[in-house]
Amino acid sequence: MRRVEFLDAAKLEFAEAVVYYNHESEGLGYRFAAEVRKTLLRIQRHSKAWTPISERTRRCRTSGFPYGVIYQTRDDVILVVAVMHLHRHPDSWKSRLPSQ
Repeated sequence: MRRVEFLDAAKLEFAEAVVYYNHESEGLGYRFAAEVRKTLLRIQRHSKAWTPISERTRRCRTSGFPYGVIYQTRDDVILVVAVMHLHRHPDSWKSRLPSQ
């Protein structure tokens, strides 16, 4: 199974979403974090199963939250580019990568 690595921007985005949801309702951020972890496990098991959004990049939606995990499969690594709210501009993640 491929290991998961996050770009720094994706790590920050994920942490901020957890804080936001916990502020909205106690424990909701932790439920969000658990759902992202489940999503990452699905990606690790079936990395090519989700919607391609560019030549190398795919998006897997979380369940119960309006977020998608934007990722690339690179050799033995799943690189998380964004943990993105789906109401953001769909191309906002592209600036995080050197070449797309």
